[in-house]
Amino acid sequence: MAEISLTNVSVDIPVYDAASGSIRKLILASTIGGRFVEFQHHLVANALKNISFDVQQGDRIGLVGANGSGKTTLLRVLSGVYTPTSGSIDVDGRVSPLFDVSLGMSMDATGVENIRMCGILWGLTRREIDDHFEEISEFTELGGYLNMPVRTYSAGMRLRLGLAIANARDPEILLLDEAIGAGDAMFMEKAFARLQNLAHRSSILIVASHSEDIIHKLCNKAIWLHRGNLMDYGDVNKVLAAYRNLGDTAARREQ
Repeated sequence: MAEISLTNVSVDIPVYDAASGSIRKLILASTIGGRFVEFQHHLVANALKNISFDVQQGDRIGLVGANGSGKTTLLRVLSGVYTPTSGSIDVDGRVSPLFDVSLGMSMDATGVENIRMCGILWGLTRREIDDHFEEISEFTELGGYLNMPVRTYSAGMRLRLGLAIANARDPEILLLDEAIGAGDAMFMEKAFARLQNLAHRSSILIVASHSEDIIHKLCNKAIWLHRGNLMDYGDVNKVLAAYRNLGDTAARREQ
């Protein structure tokens, strides 16, 4: 049974050689989240601060919050990319992060070759790749382009290929950072339907998105992060209402 437990997890990211770089501080604040504190001769970004929550099998959790709130940092902690500065994290289940669908692709290899290489990199067996190969190929709608080097593909074509490979997986814990990228509307509708199927096959889903529509369609719970702090966690409608209310209040203050 898949489970996740975080207890007082904090992530402090040191920023060296930034004492005179106010622009650098501004850029990092929008990408890392949290706030900055001075430590000796460098800055430290408090990206996450004392985060605690439990996730059980069947939970579908949406991460909400403004840019820089800590959503991506939290996903990287859950995937093992970042080690907490303090606190503990226990993950029971195989984690499948889907942060960049083009991750691992070789630009000089063909689409067909990338299906096989990326499939192995993402945890599929050769048998699973063979079993899903025709399905993956048809889903891409790339036809003869699958026999051409990926470097000749547009960004939308690489997205089609990556999503097709990703959807062949059967994950226990699925982590998504911004569920769907840019692409033509008809294919994105098809891709999102496949993404929903992938989410339903997972034991646990955690997805960061700015789209309330995506959160509502995929999730039954939500976590609201603000400057590295966990503001609320629970029923998706309750958390989104609280998050929306903060935004409305801030907008009124600016008027």
